[in-house]
Amino acid sequence: MGQKSFTYFHRVIFMVSDFLVVNTSYLIGYSFFSLAKSSVFSDIGFKLFVFFNLTWLIAAATMRLYSTVTFNKIEDIYRQSGKTLIIQSVLFVSVLWVLKTGMHEKGFFITCYGLLIMLIGISRFFFTYFSEFIIKSKLHKKIAIVGYNETGVELARYFQGNNNIYTFEGFFDNGSDFLSINEDGQVVGSIEECIDYAIENNVQEIYSTIMPGQHEDVTRMVEFADRNCVRVKFVPNVRANLESDYNIEYLGDFPIISLRFEPLQELKNRMKKRIADICISAFIIIFFLSWLVPIIALLIKLESKGPVFFKQLRSGRDNKPFWCYKFRSMKVNKSSDVLQASKTDARITKIGAFLRKTSLDEFPQFINVLRGDMSIVGPRPHMLKHTEQYSALINKFMIRQLLKPGITGWAQVNGYRGETKNIELMEKRVEYDIYYMERWSTTLDIKIIFMTIINIFRGEEQAY
Repeated sequence: MGQKSFTYFHRVIFMVSDFLVVNTSYLIGYSFFSLAKSSVFSDIGFKLFVFFNLTWLIAAATMRLYSTVTFNKIEDIYRQSGKTLIIQSVLFVSVLWVLKTGMHEKGFFITCYGLLIMLIGISRFFFTYFSEFIIKSKLHKKIAIVGYNETGVELARYFQGNNNIYTFEGFFDNGSDFLSINEDGQVVGSIEECIDYAIENNVQEIYSTIMPGQHEDVTRMVEFADRNCVRVKFVPNVRANLESDYNIEYLGDFPIISLRFEPLQELKNRMKKRIADICISAFIIIFFLSWLVPIIALLIKLESKGPVFFKQLRSGRDNKPFWCYKFRSMKVNKSSDVLQASKTDARITKIGAFLRKTSLDEFPQFINVLRGDMSIVGPRPHMLKHTEQYSALINKFMIRQLLKPGITGWAQVNGYRGETKNIELMEKRVEYDIYYMERWSTTLDIKIIFMTIINIFRGEEQAY
């Protein structure tokens, strides 16, 4: 069983185990302390059963509990399991509060979550030892590296950092004609001696940073390795030919190099983000905008003439313009498409100042989100004139246009919102937007949303 196969098998077992643990905890808790004083599969019992499972899945997906990245380290599994438990409990309590049932049954919570914590802990403890046994008996490999160079040293650090799976035996290069010990305490020998050493010391895999065509000894080593059942793998030193960070993907059998990593290029990530956008924006529109619009509309109309909503063409994904909606916070004026709002802007109405300070003026953009023009989190959309202006002044400005714009963003929660008085402020905003694009995750989106809510209640100097 290879490492990838084991990781996949491990994840499946974890998911099945958690499904049994979650449902066992709920069923026992409900059976002993029936919230509706009826059978488990009564109407209310079944609804809560569904919500209990659903909130677990949402929490697990949010914390990426079953992702390959989490399963790379045992401590990450424990950490993400704890976070998942906390989020699931908060979500489930929220469901009970909305349904207005069961809040008085403390016995249910104590039994259900006591069992859940205990069984989750037992399952993690069991699989930790199970993993260690499989790794030590089936997956653990001895590794050697051919080529004592920068790439080889970085590769060695990777193997040493994953010493539960790999034992790094040392480097082999033609810098010496005999086995010796280098400054790091690792064995170093000539390339010709590599296979003999591998056979004598049960080295299963050799990683070469020198390609076969680059050295005769490497070509001969590969032929000798094939005859002795030793695998040789090659690590090309492409980094030496690139001036910046890069990302390698595969198109069929062709390696494709791009200069940045973009998680939202993957369809599954875009789908997760779009589903979250639809659910949250629909919730806001139904439960908040439905009664908020008439109240704000009345206040806007009482103070000044003009429409309730302000719409403006702004730059969207791939620089395609779209109509962005806001509550009108200014008197109707001819400068709205070219002039940013400033701190002492006479165009801003009294109700408009309140809407801007509390960010309520942005709420109609949830309609843009539902329509697919925007996302809840992303780079803030700019006026067309500003996009044209700043793209000529800032080299990487248009990179941010590769993403769907957002109601809030990483730049905004870090203090770069509102008026950009100089080019340096816009450069910092672009820097934060590109950071978000290259490091997107569901967790980062949630963090930005919470930081936005905190900033609204705390108040921001740039909110005007």
